[in-house]
Amino acid sequence: MNFTAIEELRQRLTALEDENRRLRERIEAHREREKKYRFLAENVTDVLFLQDMDLDVTYVSPSVTSLFGYSLEEVQALKLEDIMTPDSLSRALASFEEAASQARKGLNPEIPLMRYEYIRKDGSTFWGELKVSFVYDHEGRPIGTQGILRNIDERIRMEEALKESEFKFRSLFELSPQAICLTEHRTGVFIDVNSRFCELSGYKKEEVLGSTVFDLGFLSEDERDVRFGQLFTSGEIQGMEIEFGTKSGNRITVLVFSKVIRIASQVCVLSVLWDVSESRRLQAQLVQAQRLKALGNLAGGIAHDFNNLLMAIMGNLSLVLLTMNSDHPHYPMLKDIEKQVQSGARLTRQLLGYARQGKYEVRPVNFNDLVAETARTFGRTRKDIIIHQRLCPDLNFLEADQGQMEQVLWNLFINAGDAMPGGGELFLETSNVTHRDMQGSPYDPKPGSYVRFRITDTGTGMDNETLEHLFEPFFTTKEKGRGSGLGLASVYGIVKGHGGYIDVESEQGKGSTFCLFFPASRKSIVRPVQHIGPVEGRGNILLVDDEERVLYSTSKLIEHLGYRVLTARSGFEAVEVYRDGFDEIDLVILDVVMPEMNGAMTFEKLKEINPSVKVLLSSGFSIEGLASSILEQGGDGFIQKPFRLEELSRKMKEIMEKG
Repeated sequence: MNFTAIEELRQRLTALEDENRRLRERIEAHREREKKYRFLAENVTDVLFLQDMDLDVTYVSPSVTSLFGYSLEEVQALKLEDIMTPDSLSRALASFEEAASQARKGLNPEIPLMRYEYIRKDGSTFWGELKVSFVYDHEGRPIGTQGILRNIDERIRMEEALKESEFKFRSLFELSPQAICLTEHRTGVFIDVNSRFCELSGYKKEEVLGSTVFDLGFLSEDERDVRFGQLFTSGEIQGMEIEFGTKSGNRITVLVFSKVIRIASQVCVLSVLWDVSESRRLQAQLVQAQRLKALGNLAGGIAHDFNNLLMAIMGNLSLVLLTMNSDHPHYPMLKDIEKQVQSGARLTRQLLGYARQGKYEVRPVNFNDLVAETARTFGRTRKDIIIHQRLCPDLNFLEADQGQMEQVLWNLFINAGDAMPGGGELFLETSNVTHRDMQGSPYDPKPGSYVRFRITDTGTGMDNETLEHLFEPFFTTKEKGRGSGLGLASVYGIVKGHGGYIDVESEQGKGSTFCLFFPASRKSIVRPVQHIGPVEGRGNILLVDDEERVLYSTSKLIEHLGYRVLTARSGFEAVEVYRDGFDEIDLVILDVVMPEMNGAMTFEKLKEINPSVKVLLSSGFSIEGLASSILEQGGDGFIQKPFRLEELSRKMKEIMEKG
């Protein structure tokens, strides 16, 4: 063998050794990869498997035991129908057959990721996500499938929880009584709004979506800068008050609550808008009502004390006039004083009317007759005003104090006349309504039927500040000396005292409209009997009053009528006097408001002594309140101070003749 041949042989051996080494390296690398893959296959929680084209399992990872509860030996004998619910099995086979048909044609199909319901050994089920692909031989023919099965029960629970959460959010979003909107943080473009937002803004949903808060003019530039500045710095807004512009051009007060949130990868702003215009209006009305109530209490107290003072003056004046001839030089002056006392009494009646304490002679009243008669009289004094009347022919009656109703009408007519100094038109209307016709009003009317009286003038109207103080006592826009400021205050009190309601609408230069609602009555009208002059009588009277001046003058008046009078300056003294001689006392005239033991407490003590005691109540207040409760417990009558001798005599005679 020559040298060349030996060299060639050596090179061939070297090449064979290199190839053998590379082969060993590839085998070792393959073993390492197989070890890794087997480690992964045997330790993953997902189930890895191989199947032939008949769907018989040729390999399955050990994780199948924990997922299904079978041993590896048991798994080998299982069929698909053993581990899949019928519906899932049917869908799985249909999907496999369709893909296998394409694979046999060399189309290399993609089997979609599917969800199926599987059955464990213990009968429980779970949802699994199955990913399958075909395995091909070296000629490209499908020889089986390989796949991964993953338990997705937890994911499904999370998806269901997410769907439920989204449903709840959507329900809350749509059903919320507050306006809600979702906008893009950077641009302000509306992504979504609820129905209440559309109601508040006046826009349809399709008009809002895709637009911005700038396009639709919801915010002024100043409010916009403040709102977005706060959002960018703090990421939220808590109760910012803004003026919100609507489609109609109106601006309403809303409180805004906003927060920057992230939805998927988008930064958004979720905002809740609370319309506080109505609540602010109601709050202002509540404050006004509380102020009027406080003023009413003050006015009532003043009127009560003033009535006691007038009673003392009236009593003494009546005593002097009873003993004086009309030709006496002082007689005209005393009669003038009597007129002034009566004027003072009318003033206190207005105060009591405002305080809702002036209703004391309640009977069915034909309101149409009162309106027509008052309008006729008023028309004669203001011929420059044209009065239009539209009175309901079958108007329900009212249970009311007729004098108070006349006072209400006169005050409204005078107020309208003052608003039309150069003349104008006055529209009067009556109608039968129910509480349903009063919806949308600032009050909550009691259910039932009402009589409505509407009076509209074409006068100067009123500004908001005047409307705010309209019913306050002593508030007037008239010149000094032309008005007391009690007219509309007494209207308010009388209407409220009769269980009614009052609305006012006015605008400067466009006149005013007052709407009054009174509870209707089904009772018929009974005409009162007219009496002239005082009625004399006989008997023993116990007069109880804590005011010394009232006690003296009233006792003298009663004695002038022919009665014998016993007096008591307190409830305690009255009880002692009555206990000593109740069998001889025919009537007790009892002051309602007294210190320590008031009229109600005194009345109870008198009833304990004699259950048949006859009591005539008297007060500087009206029949409402304490006097009414005493009458309900058995009191026989009521007379309001300051009373005239004729009225007192009739009341006494009427009670004493009962029984």
